[in-house]
Amino acid sequence: MKAILVRQWGGPEVMQYEEVPKPEFATPGPVPRVLVRVAAIGVNPFDTYMRSGNYSIQPALPYIPGGDAAGVIEAVGPGSQFIPGQRVWIGNAHSAYAEFMAVTENLVHPLSEHLTFSQGAALGVPYATAYHALFQVAQVKAGETLLIHGASGGVGIALVQMAKAFGLIVLGTAGSEPGREMVRREGAHQVLNHGAEGYREEILRITQNRGADIIVEMRADLNLEADFRLVAPRGRIVVVGSRGEAKVLPRDLMSRHASLHAFTLFAATPA
Repeated sequence: MKAILVRQWGGPEVMQYEEVPKPEFATPGPVPRVLVRVAAIGVNPFDTYMRSGNYSIQPALPYIPGGDAAGVIEAVGPGSQFIPGQRVWIGNAHSAYAEFMAVTENLVHPLSEHLTFSQGAALGVPYATAYHALFQVAQVKAGETLLIHGASGGVGIALVQMAKAFGLIVLGTAGSEPGREMVRREGAHQVLNHGAEGYREEILRITQNRGADIIVEMRADLNLEADFRLVAPRGRIVVVGSRGEAKVLPRDLMSRHASLHAFTLFAATPA
Protein backbone atom coordinates (compact mmCIF):
# COMPACT_ATOMS: atom_id res chain seq x y z
CA MET A 1 0.00 0.00 0.00
CA LYS A 2 0.99 3.65 -0.31
CA ALA A 3 1.68 5.68 2.83
CA ILE A 4 3.46 8.80 4.04
CA LEU A 5 6.46 8.01 6.21
CA VAL A 6 8.49 10.25 8.49
CA ARG A 7 12.07 9.02 8.82
CA GLN A 8 13.52 12.06 10.58
CA TRP A 9 12.18 14.99 12.59
CA GLY A 10 11.53 18.22 10.74
CA GLY A 11 9.11 20.20 8.59
CA PRO A 12 6.76 19.02 5.85
CA GLU A 13 9.73 18.14 3.66
CA VAL A 14 10.54 15.07 5.82
CA MET A 15 7.27 13.37 4.81
CA GLN A 16 7.92 10.81 2.07
CA TYR A 17 5.33 9.01 -0.07
CA GLU A 18 6.38 5.36 -0.12
CA GLU A 19 5.26 1.79 -0.69
CA VAL A 20 4.92 -0.11 2.61
CA PRO A 21 3.37 -3.43 3.68
CA LYS A 22 -0.32 -3.48 4.52
CA PRO A 23 -0.66 -3.47 8.34
CA GLU A 24 -1.47 -6.62 10.30
CA PHE A 25 -4.85 -6.36 12.01
CA ALA A 26 -5.96 -9.83 13.11
CA THR A 27 -3.54 -10.21 16.02
CA PRO A 28 -5.51 -11.50 19.05
CA GLY A 29 -5.77 -9.07 21.97
CA PRO A 30 -8.10 -7.73 24.64
CA VAL A 31 -9.72 -5.34 22.12
CA PRO A 32 -10.59 -6.55 18.59
CA ARG A 33 -8.82 -4.85 15.71
CA VAL A 34 -10.10 -3.88 12.29
CA LEU A 35 -8.54 -2.95 8.98
CA VAL A 36 -9.89 0.28 7.48
CA ARG A 37 -9.52 1.42 3.89
CA VAL A 38 -8.87 5.13 4.40
CA ALA A 39 -10.95 7.58 2.35
CA ALA A 40 -10.05 10.85 4.13
CA ILE A 41 -7.68 11.94 6.88
CA GLY A 42 -7.81 14.74 9.41
CA VAL A 43 -4.81 17.05 9.83
CA ASN A 44 -4.37 18.44 13.34
CA PRO A 45 -1.76 20.68 14.97
CA PHE A 46 -0.37 17.82 17.06
CA ASP A 47 0.52 16.02 13.79
CA THR A 48 2.93 18.82 12.95
CA TYR A 49 4.24 19.07 16.53
CA MET A 50 4.95 15.34 16.61
CA ARG A 51 6.65 15.44 13.20
CA SER A 52 8.93 18.25 14.39
CA GLY A 53 10.28 16.09 17.22
CA ASN A 54 9.33 18.71 19.84
CA TYR A 55 6.16 17.04 21.11
CA SER A 56 5.76 15.24 24.43
CA ILE A 57 5.02 12.02 22.52
CA GLN A 58 7.68 10.84 20.09
CA PRO A 59 7.00 7.68 18.09
CA ALA A 60 9.87 5.49 17.00
CA LEU A 61 11.21 6.42 13.58
CA PRO A 62 10.16 5.75 10.90
CA TYR A 63 6.45 6.20 11.53
CA ILE A 64 3.24 6.94 9.62
CA PRO A 65 1.63 10.18 10.92
CA GLY A 66 -2.02 10.96 11.50
CA GLY A 67 -4.57 10.29 14.21
CA ASP A 68 -7.95 10.98 12.58
CA ALA A 69 -9.48 9.37 9.50
CA ALA A 70 -12.64 8.07 7.89
CA GLY A 71 -13.21 5.21 5.52
CA VAL A 72 -14.68 1.75 5.08
CA ILE A 73 -14.08 -1.42 7.08
CA GLU A 74 -11.98 -3.70 4.85
CA ALA A 75 -11.69 -6.65 7.22
CA VAL A 76 -12.25 -7.45 10.90
CA GLY A 77 -10.41 -9.44 13.52
CA PRO A 78 -11.93 -12.05 15.84
CA GLY A 79 -14.76 -10.75 18.05
CA SER A 80 -15.25 -7.43 16.26
CA GLN A 81 -18.63 -5.69 16.31
CA PHE A 82 -18.01 -4.16 12.88
CA ILE A 83 -18.63 -5.72 9.47
CA PRO A 84 -16.75 -5.34 6.18
CA GLY A 85 -18.13 -2.52 4.06
CA GLN A 86 -19.28 -0.45 7.03
CA ARG A 87 -18.58 3.32 6.90
CA VAL A 88 -16.60 4.50 9.95
CA TRP A 89 -14.60 7.36 11.40
CA ILE A 90 -11.50 6.98 13.55
CA GLY A 91 -10.29 9.36 16.23
CA ASN A 92 -7.14 9.73 18.32
CA ALA A 93 -5.44 6.76 16.69
CA HIS A 94 -2.19 6.63 14.69
CA SER A 95 -0.86 5.84 11.18
CA ALA A 96 -3.76 7.47 9.32
CA TYR A 97 -1.67 8.87 6.44
CA ALA A 98 -1.98 5.63 4.49
CA GLU A 99 -4.29 3.67 2.21
CA PHE A 100 -5.07 1.27 5.06
CA MET A 101 -4.84 1.51 8.83
CA ALA A 102 -5.16 -1.20 11.47
CA VAL A 103 -6.78 0.06 14.65
CA THR A 104 -8.39 -1.23 17.82
CA GLU A 105 -12.14 -0.94 17.46
CA ASN A 106 -12.57 1.21 20.58
CA LEU A 107 -11.20 4.05 18.43
CA VAL A 108 -13.59 3.31 15.54
CA HIS A 109 -17.12 4.70 15.27
CA PRO A 110 -19.95 4.23 12.75
CA LEU A 111 -20.18 7.12 10.28
CA SER A 112 -23.66 8.41 9.51
CA GLU A 113 -24.76 8.32 5.89
CA HIS A 114 -25.52 12.05 6.32
CA LEU A 115 -21.79 12.82 6.69
CA THR A 116 -19.09 12.70 4.05
CA PHE A 117 -15.78 10.96 4.64
CA SER A 118 -14.10 14.38 4.83
CA GLN A 119 -16.52 15.45 7.55
CA GLY A 120 -15.97 12.19 9.40
CA ALA A 121 -12.21 12.65 9.33
CA ALA A 122 -12.67 16.07 10.96
CA LEU A 123 -14.55 14.70 13.99
CA GLY A 124 -11.85 13.06 16.10
CA VAL A 125 -9.45 15.51 17.70
CA PRO A 126 -11.54 18.70 17.22
CA TYR A 127 -14.82 17.42 18.65
CA ALA A 128 -13.32 15.19 21.34
CA THR A 129 -11.18 18.12 22.52
CA ALA A 130 -14.18 20.45 22.57
CA TYR A 131 -16.36 17.96 24.44
CA HIS A 132 -13.70 17.19 27.02
CA ALA A 133 -12.92 20.88 27.57
CA LEU A 134 -16.55 21.90 28.08
CA PHE A 135 -18.16 19.00 29.86
CA GLN A 136 -15.43 17.04 31.63
CA VAL A 137 -12.98 19.78 32.56
CA ALA A 138 -14.93 23.06 32.80
CA GLN A 139 -18.22 21.33 33.67
CA VAL A 140 -20.21 24.11 32.06
CA LYS A 141 -23.73 25.09 33.02
CA ALA A 142 -26.37 26.48 30.67
CA GLY A 143 -26.45 30.27 30.73
CA GLU A 144 -22.75 30.71 31.48
CA THR A 145 -20.55 32.84 29.24
CA LEU A 146 -17.83 31.11 27.21
CA LEU A 147 -14.90 32.89 25.56
CA ILE A 148 -13.17 30.88 22.83
CA HIS A 149 -9.79 32.46 22.23
CA GLY A 150 -9.16 31.39 18.63
CA ALA A 151 -12.55 30.13 17.50
CA SER A 152 -12.10 29.72 13.75
CA GLY A 153 -10.02 26.51 13.80
CA GLY A 154 -11.31 22.95 14.02
CA VAL A 155 -11.51 22.83 17.81
CA GLY A 156 -12.89 26.36 17.97
CA ILE A 157 -15.75 25.65 15.57
CA ALA A 158 -16.58 22.44 17.45
CA LEU A 159 -16.69 24.48 20.68
CA VAL A 160 -19.00 27.08 19.14
CA GLN A 161 -21.42 24.43 17.91
CA MET A 162 -21.51 22.43 21.15
CA ALA A 163 -21.66 25.47 23.43
CA LYS A 164 -24.48 27.12 21.46
CA ALA A 165 -26.49 23.91 21.45
CA PHE A 166 -25.97 23.50 25.21
CA GLY A 167 -27.23 26.99 25.98
CA LEU A 168 -24.02 28.91 26.69
CA ILE A 169 -23.46 32.55 25.72
CA VAL A 170 -20.64 32.21 23.19
CA LEU A 171 -17.96 34.82 22.51
CA GLY A 172 -15.41 33.88 19.86
CA THR A 173 -12.28 35.52 18.50
CA ALA A 174 -10.58 35.13 15.13
CA GLY A 175 -7.86 37.02 13.30
CA SER A 176 -9.33 37.16 9.79
CA GLU A 177 -12.68 38.32 8.46
CA PRO A 178 -13.41 34.96 6.76
CA GLY A 179 -12.64 33.29 10.09
CA ARG A 180 -14.91 35.66 12.00
CA GLU A 181 -17.70 35.16 9.49
CA MET A 182 -17.43 31.38 9.91
CA VAL A 183 -17.62 31.73 13.70
CA ARG A 184 -20.73 33.92 13.34
CA ARG A 185 -22.30 31.45 10.93
CA GLU A 186 -21.79 28.58 13.38
CA GLY A 187 -23.72 30.44 16.08
CA ALA A 188 -21.45 32.60 18.25
CA HIS A 189 -23.34 35.44 19.91
CA GLN A 190 -20.41 37.87 19.71
CA VAL A 191 -17.31 37.66 17.49
CA LEU A 192 -14.20 39.77 17.98
CA ASN A 193 -10.95 40.38 16.11
CA HIS A 194 -8.15 39.30 18.42
CA GLY A 195 -5.73 41.25 16.29
CA ALA A 196 -7.50 44.55 16.92
CA GLU A 197 -6.41 46.98 19.59
CA GLY A 198 -8.82 47.10 22.49
CA TYR A 199 -10.60 43.80 21.83
CA ARG A 200 -9.94 42.62 25.41
CA GLU A 201 -11.60 45.74 26.77
CA GLU A 202 -14.52 44.98 24.44
CA ILE A 203 -14.86 41.52 26.02
CA LEU A 204 -15.12 43.14 29.45
CA ARG A 205 -17.69 45.60 28.11
CA ILE A 206 -19.81 42.80 26.63
CA THR A 207 -19.68 40.89 29.94
CA GLN A 208 -20.46 44.04 31.94
CA ASN A 209 -16.94 44.04 33.36
CA ARG A 210 -17.43 40.60 34.89
CA GLY A 211 -15.44 38.52 32.42
CA ALA A 212 -16.19 35.10 30.96
CA ASP A 213 -17.19 32.18 33.17
CA ILE A 214 -15.14 29.83 30.98
CA ILE A 215 -12.25 30.59 28.66
CA VAL A 216 -10.98 27.91 26.28
CA GLU A 217 -7.51 28.92 25.15
CA MET A 218 -5.84 27.78 21.92
CA ARG A 219 -2.65 29.87 22.22
CA ALA A 220 -1.66 30.07 25.86
CA ASP A 221 1.75 31.41 24.88
CA LEU A 222 0.05 34.54 23.51
CA ASN A 223 -3.05 35.00 25.64
CA LEU A 224 -2.83 33.30 29.03
CA GLU A 225 -1.71 36.40 30.93
CA ALA A 226 -4.68 38.32 29.51
CA ASP A 227 -7.02 35.40 30.23
CA PHE A 228 -6.22 35.78 33.92
CA ARG A 229 -7.78 39.26 33.71
CA LEU A 230 -10.69 38.24 31.46
CA VAL A 231 -12.00 35.32 33.51
CA ALA A 232 -14.97 35.91 35.80
CA PRO A 233 -14.87 35.35 39.57
CA ARG A 234 -14.73 31.58 40.21
CA GLY A 235 -14.37 31.06 36.46
CA ARG A 236 -12.40 28.36 34.69
CA ILE A 237 -9.65 28.66 32.09
CA VAL A 238 -9.02 25.55 30.00
CA VAL A 239 -5.81 25.45 27.93
CA VAL A 240 -6.00 23.16 24.90
CA GLY A 241 -3.09 24.61 22.90
CA SER A 242 0.20 26.47 23.21
CA ARG A 243 3.24 26.93 21.02
CA GLY A 244 5.68 28.16 23.61
CA GLU A 245 6.15 29.50 27.11
CA ALA A 246 3.48 31.56 28.85
CA LYS A 247 4.36 34.19 31.44
CA VAL A 248 1.60 34.96 33.91
CA LEU A 249 0.86 36.85 37.12
CA PRO A 250 -0.79 34.27 39.42
CA ARG A 251 -2.34 36.98 41.62
CA ASP A 252 -4.68 37.96 38.77
CA LEU A 253 -6.12 34.46 38.93
CA MET A 254 -5.97 34.19 42.70
CA SER A 255 -7.88 37.43 43.21
CA ARG A 256 -10.77 36.00 41.19
CA HIS A 257 -10.75 32.65 42.97
CA ALA A 258 -10.61 31.22 39.44
CA SER A 259 -8.96 28.01 38.25
CA LEU A 260 -6.62 27.00 35.44
CA HIS A 261 -6.83 23.62 33.71
CA ALA A 262 -4.94 22.00 30.85
CA PHE A 263 -5.04 18.64 29.11
CA THR A 264 -4.19 16.62 26.03
CA LEU A 265 -6.50 14.02 24.55
CA PHE A 266 -3.83 11.35 24.92
CA ALA A 267 -4.16 11.66 28.70
CA ALA A 268 -7.92 12.24 28.82
CA THR A 269 -10.25 9.63 30.26
CA PRO A 270 -13.24 8.38 28.23
CA ALA A 271 -16.52 10.30 28.64
